Amino acid sequence: MKTKKIILFASGSGSNVENIANYFKLRNDVTICCVLTNKSDAKVIERCNRLEINALFFNRQAFSKSDFILNMLQSLEPDLIVLAGFLWKIPEAITNAFPNKIVNIHPALLPKYGGKGMYGMHVHTAVKEHNETKTGITIHYVNAHYDEGAIIEQVKVSVDKNDTAHEIAAKVHQLEYEYFPKVIDELLLKQ
Repeated sequence: MKTKKIILFASGSGSNVENIANYFKLRNDVTICCVLTNKSDAKVIERCNRLEINALFFNRQAFSKSDFILNMLQSLEPDLIVLAGFLWKIPEAITNAFPNKIVNIHPALLPKYGGKGMYGMHVHTAVKEHNETKTGITIHYVNAHYDEGAIIEQVKVSVDKNDTAHEIAAKVHQLEYEYFPKVIDELLLKQ
């Protein structure tokens, strides 16, 4: 059986990266080739060192003004590219080269609270300010537009009127940790 290869992109602390790595760590049929980050000081690099996963920092030139990252991705031949808290828009050359192979997790029920600038606490604050009674996660394919790719799965959680934005964030993080690795696993089975 061929080993399935995942490449992860992250911009921040890497909690989803670690959760995904832990989910697959005892599996011989799935490997995390590397984690790519656009921030040289991202905490995800420390996590990768501890988890013994290759990590690579890249700048905007390598990502969207040249074919460096595209060529590297193509040479690694990933079965799935996973955005785990990655904040830059994926260049069209990459989305075109990997149709239905790039997935993202968004901390809201798209199409609500998606698009440029809608990430992290910005999303949870907006959910609170709009008095939403439900929020959740959306796992979706990535296309040339922020948060507009085909939805793979959505999971909802109730929001109490007394919940703070931080409490909403905690509920959403629990959904991310529980469901994102499982959906990745299901997608790999289809590759």
